[in-house]
Amino acid sequence: MASSSSCSSCMLHRGLFVPKEIENRNRVSMFNDKSFSVSADLAQSRILVADQKSMKWNQTQKFSLKNPIKCRALEIDSAPSFTVGKKFQLDDVIEAQQFDRDILNAIFKVAREMENIEKNSSGSQILKGYLMATLFYEPSTRTRLSFESAMKRLGGEVLTTENAREFSSAAKGETLEDTIRTVEGYSDIIVMRHFESGAARRAATSAGIPIINAGDGPGQHPTQALLDVYTIEREIGKLDGIKVGLVGDLANGRTVRSLAYLLAKYQDVKIYFVSPDIVKMKDDIKEYLTSEDVEWEESDDLMEVASKCDVVYQTRIQRERFGERIDLYEEARGKYIVDRDVLRVMQKHAVVMHPLPRLDEIAVDVDADPRAAYFRQAKNGLYIRMALLKLLLVGW
Repeated sequence: MASSSSCSSCMLHRGLFVPKEIENRNRVSMFNDKSFSVSADLAQSRILVADQKSMKWNQTQKFSLKNPIKCRALEIDSAPSFTVGKKFQLDDVIEAQQFDRDILNAIFKVAREMENIEKNSSGSQILKGYLMATLFYEPSTRTRLSFESAMKRLGGEVLTTENAREFSSAAKGETLEDTIRTVEGYSDIIVMRHFESGAARRAATSAGIPIINAGDGPGQHPTQALLDVYTIEREIGKLDGIKVGLVGDLANGRTVRSLAYLLAKYQDVKIYFVSPDIVKMKDDIKEYLTSEDVEWEESDDLMEVASKCDVVYQTRIQRERFGERIDLYEEARGKYIVDRDVLRVMQKHAVVMHPLPRLDEIAVDVDADPRAAYFRQAKNGLYIRMALLKLLLVGW
């Protein structure tokens, strides 16, 4: 069972840290003045950071080739420090395997602080002078808007591209690497969603500023997994010893893949996989859970699983992943629906979660039940993303 062991976390440490006060002296704020410049020193710093990040990601990829199941940690000089003012342990947020229990607990503590900031109408100026670029090659409502809201609530500014696949230079054939190198010249952090698995890692190796993976095709969605685990803790009151049913499109759902990786950090967790045959959970996740001594079980009986679980995590069947095989999509959709009958067999303390958007996989009349946690879950995404932006840009 993984807790905070080095084999289950890949902590990437910034090779060169540019303090905010130094960065501010090296540039003229584009918000308060008519001119905007980045000094040669800062530009050189970003190049050095990009080179060192690329080297570290390449090391991680070599480890992965040797052992495709376990993600080994890069060696670090000392234990992680969560002291106020210290820099964050990660360069980028790319995949769920980067986190261990200690970092998760510390992030959740910051997220609770962000809840208080959000409730304070005066807001915060922690990120004043910082620019976040959102680069989205696939549609998004909650992820993009919550990141943009998070940045603004902390005093930062936003540059946004909603449909980069069609309305950016990618439509002209520009490579992802060239796009990232260009956009980092205009911003301090990039939040990216892409249609290809592994695109976020490619971006991270090219950039000298932090990259946050907001979903890379059927690969991973680490910030969703963070808010999911945060929601489970807030709703159930614990993360050890829970039973979680993952339902729906488990083959294409990046959210359930990332969530499975994070749940493996906790003790005595059992995961149930409930899905149509054509979209079953892939073997790499099952093998990873087995390697971490996490109990899992496949079932075709949603009612039975729902009666046992603390969390029923429903997902939609993703039509966009089926291409022209609409017949297979129609075969898969509608097989498992959370409705009043499912609620009746669920335990009183249990909750229904969903990364959204939903179609018909959760009946609308479920919304009125207090165990329907999916809109609270979406709101928690704001706090987690506020925490990540603060940590990546200014540290603990």
